[in-house]
Amino acid sequence: MPTFARLLPAVFITIACSLSACASPQKPIPTPAPTSAYPWEAPLRASLQKMAEELTATLKPWPVPRLVILPETYGAKADGVTVNTGALQKAIDACSAAGGGTVLLGMGDYVTGTIDLKSGVMLEIAANCRLLASTDLADYPDRIASRTTVMDTHMKMKLSLIYAEGVERIGLRGPGTIDFRGSQKNFPGKQTISETPGRPFGIRIIDSKQIVVENITLKDAACWLQNYLNCEDLIFQRMTVENHANHNNDGIDIDGCRRVIIRDSFINAEDDAMCIKGASLRPTEDVLIENSTFYSTCNALKIGTDTQGDFRRIYARNLKLGGIPEPLRTLKGRQASTGITLATVDGGAVEDILIEDVVIERSRAPIYLRIGERSRLLPGMPKVPAGPLRRIIIEDVTGTANHRQGSFISGLGKPQHFVEDVVIRRVNLGMEGGGTSDMITAPVNDSQWAYPDAHQFSPKGLPSYGFYVRSAKRVHFEDVTVTPAKPDARPLFATAAPVANITLDGRPLEAAVVAIPVPESPKN
Repeated sequence: MPTFARLLPAVFITIACSLSACASPQKPIPTPAPTSAYPWEAPLRASLQKMAEELTATLKPWPVPRLVILPETYGAKADGVTVNTGALQKAIDACSAAGGGTVLLGMGDYVTGTIDLKSGVMLEIAANCRLLASTDLADYPDRIASRTTVMDTHMKMKLSLIYAEGVERIGLRGPGTIDFRGSQKNFPGKQTISETPGRPFGIRIIDSKQIVVENITLKDAACWLQNYLNCEDLIFQRMTVENHANHNNDGIDIDGCRRVIIRDSFINAEDDAMCIKGASLRPTEDVLIENSTFYSTCNALKIGTDTQGDFRRIYARNLKLGGIPEPLRTLKGRQASTGITLATVDGGAVEDILIEDVVIERSRAPIYLRIGERSRLLPGMPKVPAGPLRRIIIEDVTGTANHRQGSFISGLGKPQHFVEDVVIRRVNLGMEGGGTSDMITAPVNDSQWAYPDAHQFSPKGLPSYGFYVRSAKRVHFEDVTVTPAKPDARPLFATAAPVANITLDGRPLEAAVVAIPVPESPKN
């Protein structure tokens, strides 16, 4: 057990488990809580279903004009060797100036450095053709965003292959491939949560509207593969992403965007697969994520880490989440850190979220909900209080082969910073088991000022193999089963004070009480 400089007074961990480690469970018939127990749920569900219907009905790909321009007109050579940056940019500029249309890459492999998408341009890569990123860093001139954001100041984002700012009606479509060729050999660097010098992003779109990415394969960026910041009306469909070439290989990062659909897509990423951020300091609202697979060796579906803006009205359904299955490519192992992460650590509100019909497999912590107060902001901005995490529904969750750590729900120690109003319903998960009795009373770090990640909290195993809850109120579990593959000495549920109104199948979650120290995290 680690040594801590200072321990808070002992708090209590409440353990609820009706099963022995090896017994076959005789599950009690759930007693549904009356609707009045959480009156916010029905209106939220109706609101999000209406949002999804309206997005589906009204958010359509913009009509691309019939004009088609070939970059060969401007001297491009699709030989896989010639750097065609100038020719491609001339084709894009001419297409936009003519009122819009398609710039078609249809004759082979086109190598390029940084290109800027312009309004009205659909960049299309035909079947059996590729857009290949240059491996020479000199072909990536700086693109400095007009409006400074937290990501610019902390990660020094200046380089990308495809860039756009302040445009309308742009898109990327296949069925061909964009290969960013971002291997560590071509673009060396380290895993980091700060600056990424010398490693270009794949795609970066800022302050733009009407964006379409469809029927295309995107692979192997030197850093994040695609980042959309403060944009409106985005559609991602039939998109395949493989990003296992380097560190910080996110699949897609949506930041401060509004009216977004991600559907019928596949992402296999070294870092966060489907990630929603708030570094733009603008709210992320009205997002529909459906019928997709997100695999990761970090977090499969994540809100965070940068949460300077608010997040609301996000509906995710019919998803496969978790670690990397055989025989898919991976850069570092096959286990995901989490299947679902909802975290606010920089002051933004995370609220009004519905996630349903998901499979979570090969994850360290299947579900991870966290409030912290890292407070990463623009230089000179005053510190803000921790943001709320509330009105969350997660239901109809299945999956196997998850790690022994368990799921974790934690706010901060004061009632105004509790995770609140959460329903987790109809969960049937398998996990490896093998937890020991000493895990039940082992300290669980607080880490309130740290980067939020599940591995910071008892990575070998939380005090329960199912769900561990602390600093939370009105968290309701219904019809939850977690089955260890090997005998596990821990209980299915555990709660650590302070908590209030935590229920299981409509009844208070309470049983034996065991003292456990909670170490205070040193402030950064």
